Amino acid sequence: MKNTQMIDKKYTYALVGASADKTKYGYKILNDVNDAGFKIIPVNLNEKKILDLKVYRSLTDIKETIDVVIFVVPPTITEHILKEVHLLKIKNVWLQPGSESKNAIDYCSKNKITCMHDICIMIEKD
Repeated sequence: MKNTQMIDKKYTYALVGASADKTKYGYKILNDVNDAGFKIIPVNLNEKKILDLKVYRSLTDIKETIDVVIFVVPPTITEHILKEVHLLKIKNVWLQPGSESKNAIDYCSKNKITCMHDICIMIEKD
């Protein structure tokens, strides 16, 4: 799959690792993708709202269909949450640089989850 097939304004994105801290990529990606007109749902254990968007504690708390999960968390957390992605039958993930690992990429391959990695969604969406 080409990375552009994972970028579509009809899709709903979930951002695992969304942050209210403006210096972190979890904030920069949320702000950038949201400003570009994409529907993005922040996921963070400790926040209630970021950029006037309701924040969810986990992917399972989100009631609408998620087309793509963007990860901006350490690889060990990515690997853990990928199990939730698989259980929810989400078929597309974008592992931002620094969130990927060989285990995560192998897990996606084994479970037929399309996985973008080594590439930044902020650059590719334009």
